[in-house]
Amino acid sequence: MSEPNRPEEEEEVRESPRRRRRTMLALKVLSGLFAAILAMVIGAGYLITEQLADQVRRYPDVFVGMDDASRPQESAGLTFLLVGSDSRAGGATTGSAATEPGYAPGSQRSDMIMLVRIDAGFTTAAAVSIPRDAWVPVPGHGTTKINASYSYGGPPLLVNTVENLTGVRVDHFAIIDFVGFQALTDAVGGIDVNVAAATTFNGLEMDAGRNHLNGEEALNYVRQRVGLPGGDLDRAARHQNALRAFLAKIATGGPMNDPIRSLSFLNELSRWITVDDSLTNEGLRTLGSELQDLRPEGITFLTAPVAGTGWEGEQSVVHLDAARGAQLWDLFNAGKIADYVRANPGSALGPTTP
Repeated sequence: MSEPNRPEEEEEVRESPRRRRRTMLALKVLSGLFAAILAMVIGAGYLITEQLADQVRRYPDVFVGMDDASRPQESAGLTFLLVGSDSRAGGATTGSAATEPGYAPGSQRSDMIMLVRIDAGFTTAAAVSIPRDAWVPVPGHGTTKINASYSYGGPPLLVNTVENLTGVRVDHFAIIDFVGFQALTDAVGGIDVNVAAATTFNGLEMDAGRNHLNGEEALNYVRQRVGLPGGDLDRAARHQNALRAFLAKIATGGPMNDPIRSLSFLNELSRWITVDDSLTNEGLRTLGSELQDLRPEGITFLTAPVAGTGWEGEQSVVHLDAARGAQLWDLFNAGKIADYVRANPGSALGPTTP
C-alpha cells in the first residue's frame, strides 16, 4: 500500500502547472527577444551593405542602345569585362572621381583589359587578358589598338569591341585605376608575388623568387614593361599575377577573417571600384554571397593567343592569333577552359612571372 503524499509533495504537484506556465511564458519572452535581436542584426547588416553598395560608383548607360539581337547570346555563366585604366597623372579616375564634374568616361586609355567568366556554380572561373596593343577592328574607327576603343567611346565602345572580337557576351563592366589598385593593395596588407629573375624598375628592386609588395611597390610591379623579355605580354601576365595574389591574400589570412578589418576593406573597395549601372545594390549583395565559395586556385588565368608583334605605321602593335583565339573563346564561353589548357600546354599563368 502506497504511502500518502507528504505535504511538500502535494504542494509540488499543485504548483507544477503554474511552473510550466511560467516556464512557457519565459521561453516565449526569450524567443521574442532573440527574434528581435536577430531582426536588428539582420537590419543593421542590410543597412551596412546598402551603405557600402551606395558608395560604389556606376557608369551610366554602358549597355543602353546596344542592339540585343546583334550581341552574342547569353551563356550559363556570368561574364565581367574588367578594366584597369591607364592613369599616370597621380589622380584618381575611377571610384568617386569617375563622377566628378568635367570628368569624361573614356578620357583615359585602358591599360588592362580582362574578360572574367564565372561559371554557373560560382566555384570556378576563367580570366583572359587581351593585350592592350592588340590590333583589332573598333566599330566606327577602323582597325586600331583595342585600348583606343575606351578612349574613343568609353565603356560602351570597349564592350562592343570586345564582344565583336570574342563572340562572348559581356554581362557587367567594372573598372579600377592605378590609384585605386595601390590603395586596395595596402588595404589587404600587401601582396606576395613570385618572379623568375631579378628586375629593377622605378626604384623597385625585385629578387628572383617570392617578393612581398606594398601598394606603391605593387603598382610599379604591374607597370613595368621595359626590361621584361615579353614586353606588354609579360606585363599582362603581371596584371594576372597581381590579381591572383590579391585574391589569395583576401582568402587566406587577409582582412575577411576579421569582421572589423573586413568592413574596413569593403569600405575601401567600394570607394575605388566603378561598375555599370545595371549592377544594382541588390545585385552586388547577391554576387558577394554567390562568390563566397570561389577560391583563387579555382581561377584559370590566360592571355589571348598572339601570332606575333609588329608595326602599323609608327605604332608598335600585337597581332592576335585568330584560329587559336576562336578556339579559346568558344571554350571560354562554354565553361570548358580546362579543355583549352590541355590542348595548349603552357598557356595558363604559371606560379611565376618575368
